[in-house]
Amino acid sequence: MEGAVDSAEGRPIAVDLYSGVGGLSLGMEQAGFTLAAAAELDPIHGITHRYNFPATPLLTGDLGAGTTATLAQRVQSLIPERREIDAVVGGPPCQGFSVGGVRDDDDVRNDQLLRFVDLVVELQPKVFCLENVAGLLEPRFEPLRKEALRRLVIDGGYEVTGFGAPVNAADFGAPQTRRRVLMMGSRVGDAPTLRPGTGARVTVREALEGLPDIARYRRLLASDEAELVAEDLLALRSVESPYARRLAGLEADPNDRSWPRVFDNALLTNSLRTVHTAKTLQRFRRTPVGGVERISRLYRLDPDRQARTLRAGTSSDRGSHTSPRPIHPVKNRVITVREAARLHGYPDWFRFHATNWHGHRQIGNSVPPPLAVAAGRALLAALGISVSVRPGPALELGDPAWLLGNRVEAEKFLAE
Repeated sequence: MEGAVDSAEGRPIAVDLYSGVGGLSLGMEQAGFTLAAAAELDPIHGITHRYNFPATPLLTGDLGAGTTATLAQRVQSLIPERREIDAVVGGPPCQGFSVGGVRDDDDVRNDQLLRFVDLVVELQPKVFCLENVAGLLEPRFEPLRKEALRRLVIDGGYEVTGFGAPVNAADFGAPQTRRRVLMMGSRVGDAPTLRPGTGARVTVREALEGLPDIARYRRLLASDEAELVAEDLLALRSVESPYARRLAGLEADPNDRSWPRVFDNALLTNSLRTVHTAKTLQRFRRTPVGGVERISRLYRLDPDRQARTLRAGTSSDRGSHTSPRPIHPVKNRVITVREAARLHGYPDWFRFHATNWHGHRQIGNSVPPPLAVAAGRALLAALGISVSVRPGPALELGDPAWLLGNRVEAEKFLAE
């Protein structure tokens, strides 16, 4: 095929703006891009991205500050040998559009969508992908959408698609119903086309297979990690679900083009236990599969269906409210961060902040990697490039101590 890449050298390069912890970053890498640079404001998200993507330079700070030209120059300075950027991707803040919270036409974070658009026009990648919530398609935001399209088409020279209807992550291999807008464009040919998978949807049962009963691990009352006992390690290594086997590192996805990570699947991570009161436990016991607990309004996962959308909660500037976590399908507790990561499509080597509030917020704010990799493959197809091999050697992940600190400590680590 024209544009085939059969080694790690010559892979197309992508930049992830508003990267968060890296759902889009991971999907681009899995599709076959080299993640050349990323940018993120939140230091907790930023240090987590650095942990999981140790070879990727990270630009920290407010992408809304300064001129677009100056910021684009800072991004370009991170690109090896000042190569032309093949793809720019990103999910600018979406809280002002979200149907899961209070929508605000005047939310200043809405301005970041046009800042992303302006950065695409300034950086002139060959292709781009903008991710946002389905609420962006509501009639009230039509002027914003029209202005974004005008800048991309008239100023940027892009053929654009994706503003017509949302897509559902469950149709692309994630065991979660999550409707999102993916607007993609190309200035080197036809706009990228996103194609959903054709197989059966992945269920909650398949996603969580092999994860242990955390009540057996007293250590998880104070720590988010524990070594699996022999019985649980055997159970993990005996799972049948292809989805769970690939996330657990038990078998390779033949279509995965990301760098492997050095990873020990005998270490269970991001599994800090939540302690519930006796009354809460009693209420959870009475909540049927697929039902909603009447006081907390939390729902119990149905093991034979997909999870509902995992939400992020609010950041510190909006009250630090905890996201509503679903109840485990068979245990009388809310799910762990690792279980949420399985429902989102993150491999078990991918780690999040050790506190439950940050970890669930990071997952709820991110793009499910199965949806992101589908977008990445659409961008590659638009470029006329086929990446045929998985590169190596395996990357060493960052320092787990980075995932324990507060914002000030995260900023310190990022500055080192």
